[in-house]
Amino acid sequence: MKEGPDIAHVAALIGDPARANILTALMAGKALTASELAEEAGIAMPTASGHLRKLEEGGLVVARKQGRHKYFALAGAQAGDVLEALMGFAVAQGHLRTRTGPRDAALRAARVCYNHLAGQAGVQMYDSLVRRGYLQIGEDGLSVTEAGGIFVADLGVSVHELAGRRAPLCRECLDWSERRSHLAGVLGRALFDLLLEKRWVDREAGSRAVRFSKAGRVAFDAAFPTN
Repeated sequence: MKEGPDIAHVAALIGDPARANILTALMAGKALTASELAEEAGIAMPTASGHLRKLEEGGLVVARKQGRHKYFALAGAQAGDVLEALMGFAVAQGHLRTRTGPRDAALRAARVCYNHLAGQAGVQMYDSLVRRGYLQIGEDGLSVTEAGGIFVADLGVSVHELAGRRAPLCRECLDWSERRSHLAGVLGRALFDLLLEKRWVDREAGSRAVRFSKAGRVAFDAAFPTN
């Protein structure tokens, strides 16, 4: 096929194990230096720099300089969606990493997916919002209902302020571990930021995992009940 999107090029960029590890590390939503990413990928700095150059040229990561340091981050939510979808596909096909441990359980319970909440907690939030009619799924995708706008405003998030931004207000993101949808988009990010601000959750250092405080878990379950 000579026409259409060149998926082979993008797949080749992601398909290298070291580059895949770099991209996975950036799924935490934080910008990292080349040396930090080299450590995450288990490769030497010069090798990491070469991989990062290819990922930047391929539009998967962006770089910015701050002082003497150069930081790398995912190019945007679309890149995060691609990676999350590939993770879900890999799990469904049985392609799992051989090392498992406590961190794996923590990632499945609650984690950062680029800039929003994922894992069991993320799916719980999404399901609760849909079940209570705060989010509705239509032909044009996901949208916030009037009741949903009132609900999130009571939590401390203004839908009206978010609606003027360039990115979609809300959309579904397929969760790799639950294989069900969690909430992404500007609203998903705003709600995750709110959880951090309220100290219901804290991010685990060096990981995508998110930990609930005891009081935060109670408050989260009250705000997003399972039934």
